[in-house]
Amino acid sequence: MLRTICASISLLIAAGTLAAAADPVAPNGIRLYADYLNWKVIAPSYREDKGHIRIITGNEIAVTALRNGQKPLPDGSVLAKVAWKAEKHPSFPVATEPGAFVQVEFMVKDAQKYRETGGWGFARFVGNDLKPYGKDAGFVAECFGCHKPVASNDYLFTRIVKTP
Repeated sequence: MLRTICASISLLIAAGTLAAAADPVAPNGIRLYADYLNWKVIAPSYREDKGHIRIITGNEIAVTALRNGQKPLPDGSVLAKVAWKAEKHPSFPVATEPGAFVQVEFMVKDAQKYRETGGWGFARFVGNDLKPYGKDAGFVAECFGCHKPVASNDYLFTRIVKTP
């Protein structure tokens, strides 16, 4: 019995290791956070220039800090921005809904490791195959450049949605 349990545990560990190894990795070493859709929703957004409907989710560290109004967010905070093409609902054309998946982007807080980019590491995974964005780690200059206008808000465009 003990041998069967040990063998089962070994198989589960091996399967988990293989699954983790299969997760895509951005050129700067940030691995896709596979559980990002299980995180709490921070806010929805719509990007007019891209025609993307987005939701921003956060891990527990980020959500707690945002709810408490803590800025800057603490190390270990991770935000995910999930984007879909906006499409008109076929039966209700005044409604817009998510269509095809476009990408997921991550912001990972580590004040020391990412001090050159405001304490944030950036990653983007594009399309249904979640292809890592960028030819090399220099792609983060593009991400950080967009976030500089909100430096006073810890480089975040998003605020936690207020509900009653």
